[in-house]
Amino acid sequence: MTSIRRAALTAALALVLPLPIAAAAPAFAAAPSDAVSAAHPAATGFAAALPRPTGRYAVGRNMLHLVDDSRQDPWVPAAGPRQLMVSMYYPARPGSGTPAPYMTTDEARLFLQDRVPGSGIPPEALTAVRTWARADARPVHGRFPLVLLSPGFTFPRALFSSIAEDLASRGYVVALIDHTYETPGVTFPDGRTLPCAICDQPPTGGLPAIARSRAKDSSFVIDQLTSHHSPWIYAHLIDRRRIGMAGHSIGGDAAAVTMAADRRVRAGVNMDGTFHEPVPAAGLNGRPFLLFGAQSDESPGMDSSWDDAWTRLDGWKRRLTIAGAEHGTFSDLPLLSQAVGRPSRPGAIAPLRGLAITRTYLGDFFDLQLKGQPEPLLDGPSPNEPEVTVQLP
Repeated sequence: MTSIRRAALTAALALVLPLPIAAAAPAFAAAPSDAVSAAHPAATGFAAALPRPTGRYAVGRNMLHLVDDSRQDPWVPAAGPRQLMVSMYYPARPGSGTPAPYMTTDEARLFLQDRVPGSGIPPEALTAVRTWARADARPVHGRFPLVLLSPGFTFPRALFSSIAEDLASRGYVVALIDHTYETPGVTFPDGRTLPCAICDQPPTGGLPAIARSRAKDSSFVIDQLTSHHSPWIYAHLIDRRRIGMAGHSIGGDAAAVTMAADRRVRAGVNMDGTFHEPVPAAGLNGRPFLLFGAQSDESPGMDSSWDDAWTRLDGWKRRLTIAGAEHGTFSDLPLLSQAVGRPSRPGAIAPLRGLAITRTYLGDFFDLQLKGQPEPLLDGPSPNEPEVTVQLP
């Protein structure tokens, strides 16, 4: 992570804080994923809701616990096989299912405790963030492209809920992955919530090792979802011939690393992430890749890893930058900050506007690459999106 981007992340996390108070947030017992009620009362002055999805489908969500018996956990070997929690979003029938909580109480507690200590926000306030997904909703008929989402380092997967919901509403199955021990807390079905093991000190091999590990996680998730004996109840929804991946920060680097190792991933996106593990000199076998970042971070000359990646990408490519965006813009984080009344920095893009741009371009990219739909928005400047600069090959 570059020093510029690390500072941007620190500033974004600081925005979540209300005025400091002496007492830390209280501890609460762990609860199984999706068993937490979405009806918890929010903190006084805190009321957040995700933007409505833009597609024509209602959105369902399941939680999937995966265990890779062939691979020991890379960060806590004593934990045994690598385990992952994945939020599966999919096109659903309207009116079915129950409201899906934003995150579990224990995930919220650890996020607030580890990343915004002393905030005074009770964990229930985050579990009560209004989502549009319905837990265990009945799926619609059909087969849909699969998109994997890999969060930024130390970002819980919940912070990418609005992106996942929007893609599902547009006709995608979305696998939103929490990379265990790389985020403040991940709750498993038995009620355990595993804390971060490498957030304060990068592991041996540094950030490139994290990108490579995430690529292994991602390929394993694809294996599980596309297996004839898939553990996901709605795996029949997935069109195995159309798979894409997007990631934020180190997750964006991991998207390229995954594509380099796994030919099944046909298209990828890096959202504001430095390429700590470089794009191979030989490219990605002609497959399309989108560079999508904050103008202050990712304009030509601002991040040499993006400049190098641009010259190595050998298929369809675009480099998009958003004026006024910050590192957290590509997530729900600024929206949560706004909910506690913290003003944005001068010149920063409004949280809802940043999310709208992110969801529009991400959806259009996958519509073009995985569905073959023409998307002229990706071919140059648009009067409807004046904040976005488009660099063509």
